[in-house]
Amino acid sequence: MITLISSRRWRAAFAAGLVALGLGASSIASAALFEDDEARRAILELRQRMDAQRQATDRQADETRRAAEDTNQMRRSLLDLQSQIESLRGEIARLTGQNEQLVRDIAEIQRRQKDIVQGVDERLRKVEPSKVSVDGKEFVADPGESRDFETALATFRRGEFPAAQAAFADFIKRYPQSGFRPTALFWLGNSQYANRDYKGAITNFRALLAAAPDHPRAAEAVLSIANCQIELKDNAGARRTLDDLVKAYPQSEAAVAAKERLARFR
Repeated sequence: MITLISSRRWRAAFAAGLVALGLGASSIASAALFEDDEARRAILELRQRMDAQRQATDRQADETRRAAEDTNQMRRSLLDLQSQIESLRGEIARLTGQNEQLVRDIAEIQRRQKDIVQGVDERLRKVEPSKVSVDGKEFVADPGESRDFETALATFRRGEFPAAQAAFADFIKRYPQSGFRPTALFWLGNSQYANRDYKGAITNFRALLAAAPDHPRAAEAVLSIANCQIELKDNAGARRTLDDLVKAYPQSEAAVAAKERLARFR
């Protein structure tokens, strides 16, 4: 609109100038036509520029709208992703809790299984024969047999010699084929020696030597026989026994003691 008014003013001024120059009306008319064409071209150019600017503005608006839509879509995607992440975290926490509970359950089951196995083993040990080792000798014995022997030995160690003598005598009677028998004879003889039953002690020490001459306590049994003979005032028998001990078991500690006693006899 401003451009059109300016053109009109320009044309009026141009016409006035032509009149002042003495040009004719036809010249003025020609000039007016020229001016109208220029104005139309200017208007058309202006419209084109405006259309181009509007199109550019529309394109920019479209791009802005699309960018906003993309941004919104990205925000929604990020929100969805965040929601999925939180859901996964919750699932992981739940699974972790289940795993920890499973670990605790397995540990409890294993503990119970161990208790059951131990209980079964304990019950079996009470009824089944087991391998034992006494005085360097290894053999199989029933649980009750082992228990009775240990009870008799504990009685002797407490110094209860009459009770120990009775316990070992009863043990030998109840378990005549026991692997404990040679050792039981040794402790029975010692119990009798403590009770001053020297003849009975000699009988059981000799029973040990007859049943197991290579028994780890055999040399001690021979020395104990000599001690019983000394208590019975049988010095000649004691010397013979000590000589036999030195010859039969020369590397034993009992043989060293026998040599010392023989030296006193001489």
